[in-house]
Amino acid sequence: MSSEKRIILVTGASNGIGFDTTYALVATSPNNHVIMGVRNPSKGEEKLKEIQARGIQGTLSTLQLDVTSDTDIEAAVKKISSSYGRLDVLVNNAGICLTGPQTRSTLHTTFETNVYGPYLLTLALGPLLQKSSDARVINVTSGLGSIAMRTDTTNAYYQVKQSDSYRVSKAALNMVGASTAAQFDAWGCKTWSFCPGFVVTDLTGVEDRQSRRDNGAESAETSAKGIKEIVEGVRDGEVLKFIARNGEQYPW
Repeated sequence: MSSEKRIILVTGASNGIGFDTTYALVATSPNNHVIMGVRNPSKGEEKLKEIQARGIQGTLSTLQLDVTSDTDIEAAVKKISSSYGRLDVLVNNAGICLTGPQTRSTLHTTFETNVYGPYLLTLALGPLLQKSSDARVINVTSGLGSIAMRTDTTNAYYQVKQSDSYRVSKAALNMVGASTAAQFDAWGCKTWSFCPGFVVTDLTGVEDRQSRRDNGAESAETSAKGIKEIVEGVRDGEVLKFIARNGEQYPW
């Protein structure tokens, strides 16, 4: 791999926002190489070929990566190190939202994917990010994780019906970003918390896609555009901020 390529890892890349982000990053820039972090390697290869068939300028590869698995994280770090020698951008996109009763099991499962996974992955990839001349970490969070908006009864997000385990996990992910940034800032790594907005994905189940459309959800391509802007430096003036699409910024 050319040392001039920007090496980008996107977790949860085989579906939804991760898939659209991967395409957005390689569609028009020959300088980007995206590593598609996927739990299912077979599905990952299918999605890689699907993107390539659209016609792209950048390059792609897949990497088995379940962020809830320490073994996968360790293997991923070794693979990226041996293949590329560094990592320029980490997009912590993988996430889940479990509906139904909010039990201890629900919280534990949600936090494994939405909090523990991205936190441990980011720390593990720190040495590779440190080798980049322009390291970036983008944590895909949610406005539903804003404590300020959750305590403001006049805010539109206050009325959104969503599992509390999801809200709490995204608030925690915001702190993950702040904590890792405090460690990485000394060598120039830039970090953002990014809300992708209300878009059509399988986050709350395939059967809920139409309901999302009926309630005004936009295409996940709009989220991908927002992440691409961060990668390309458009929002460098908002490092360490809680930002969203279309130039928006949220209170913590």
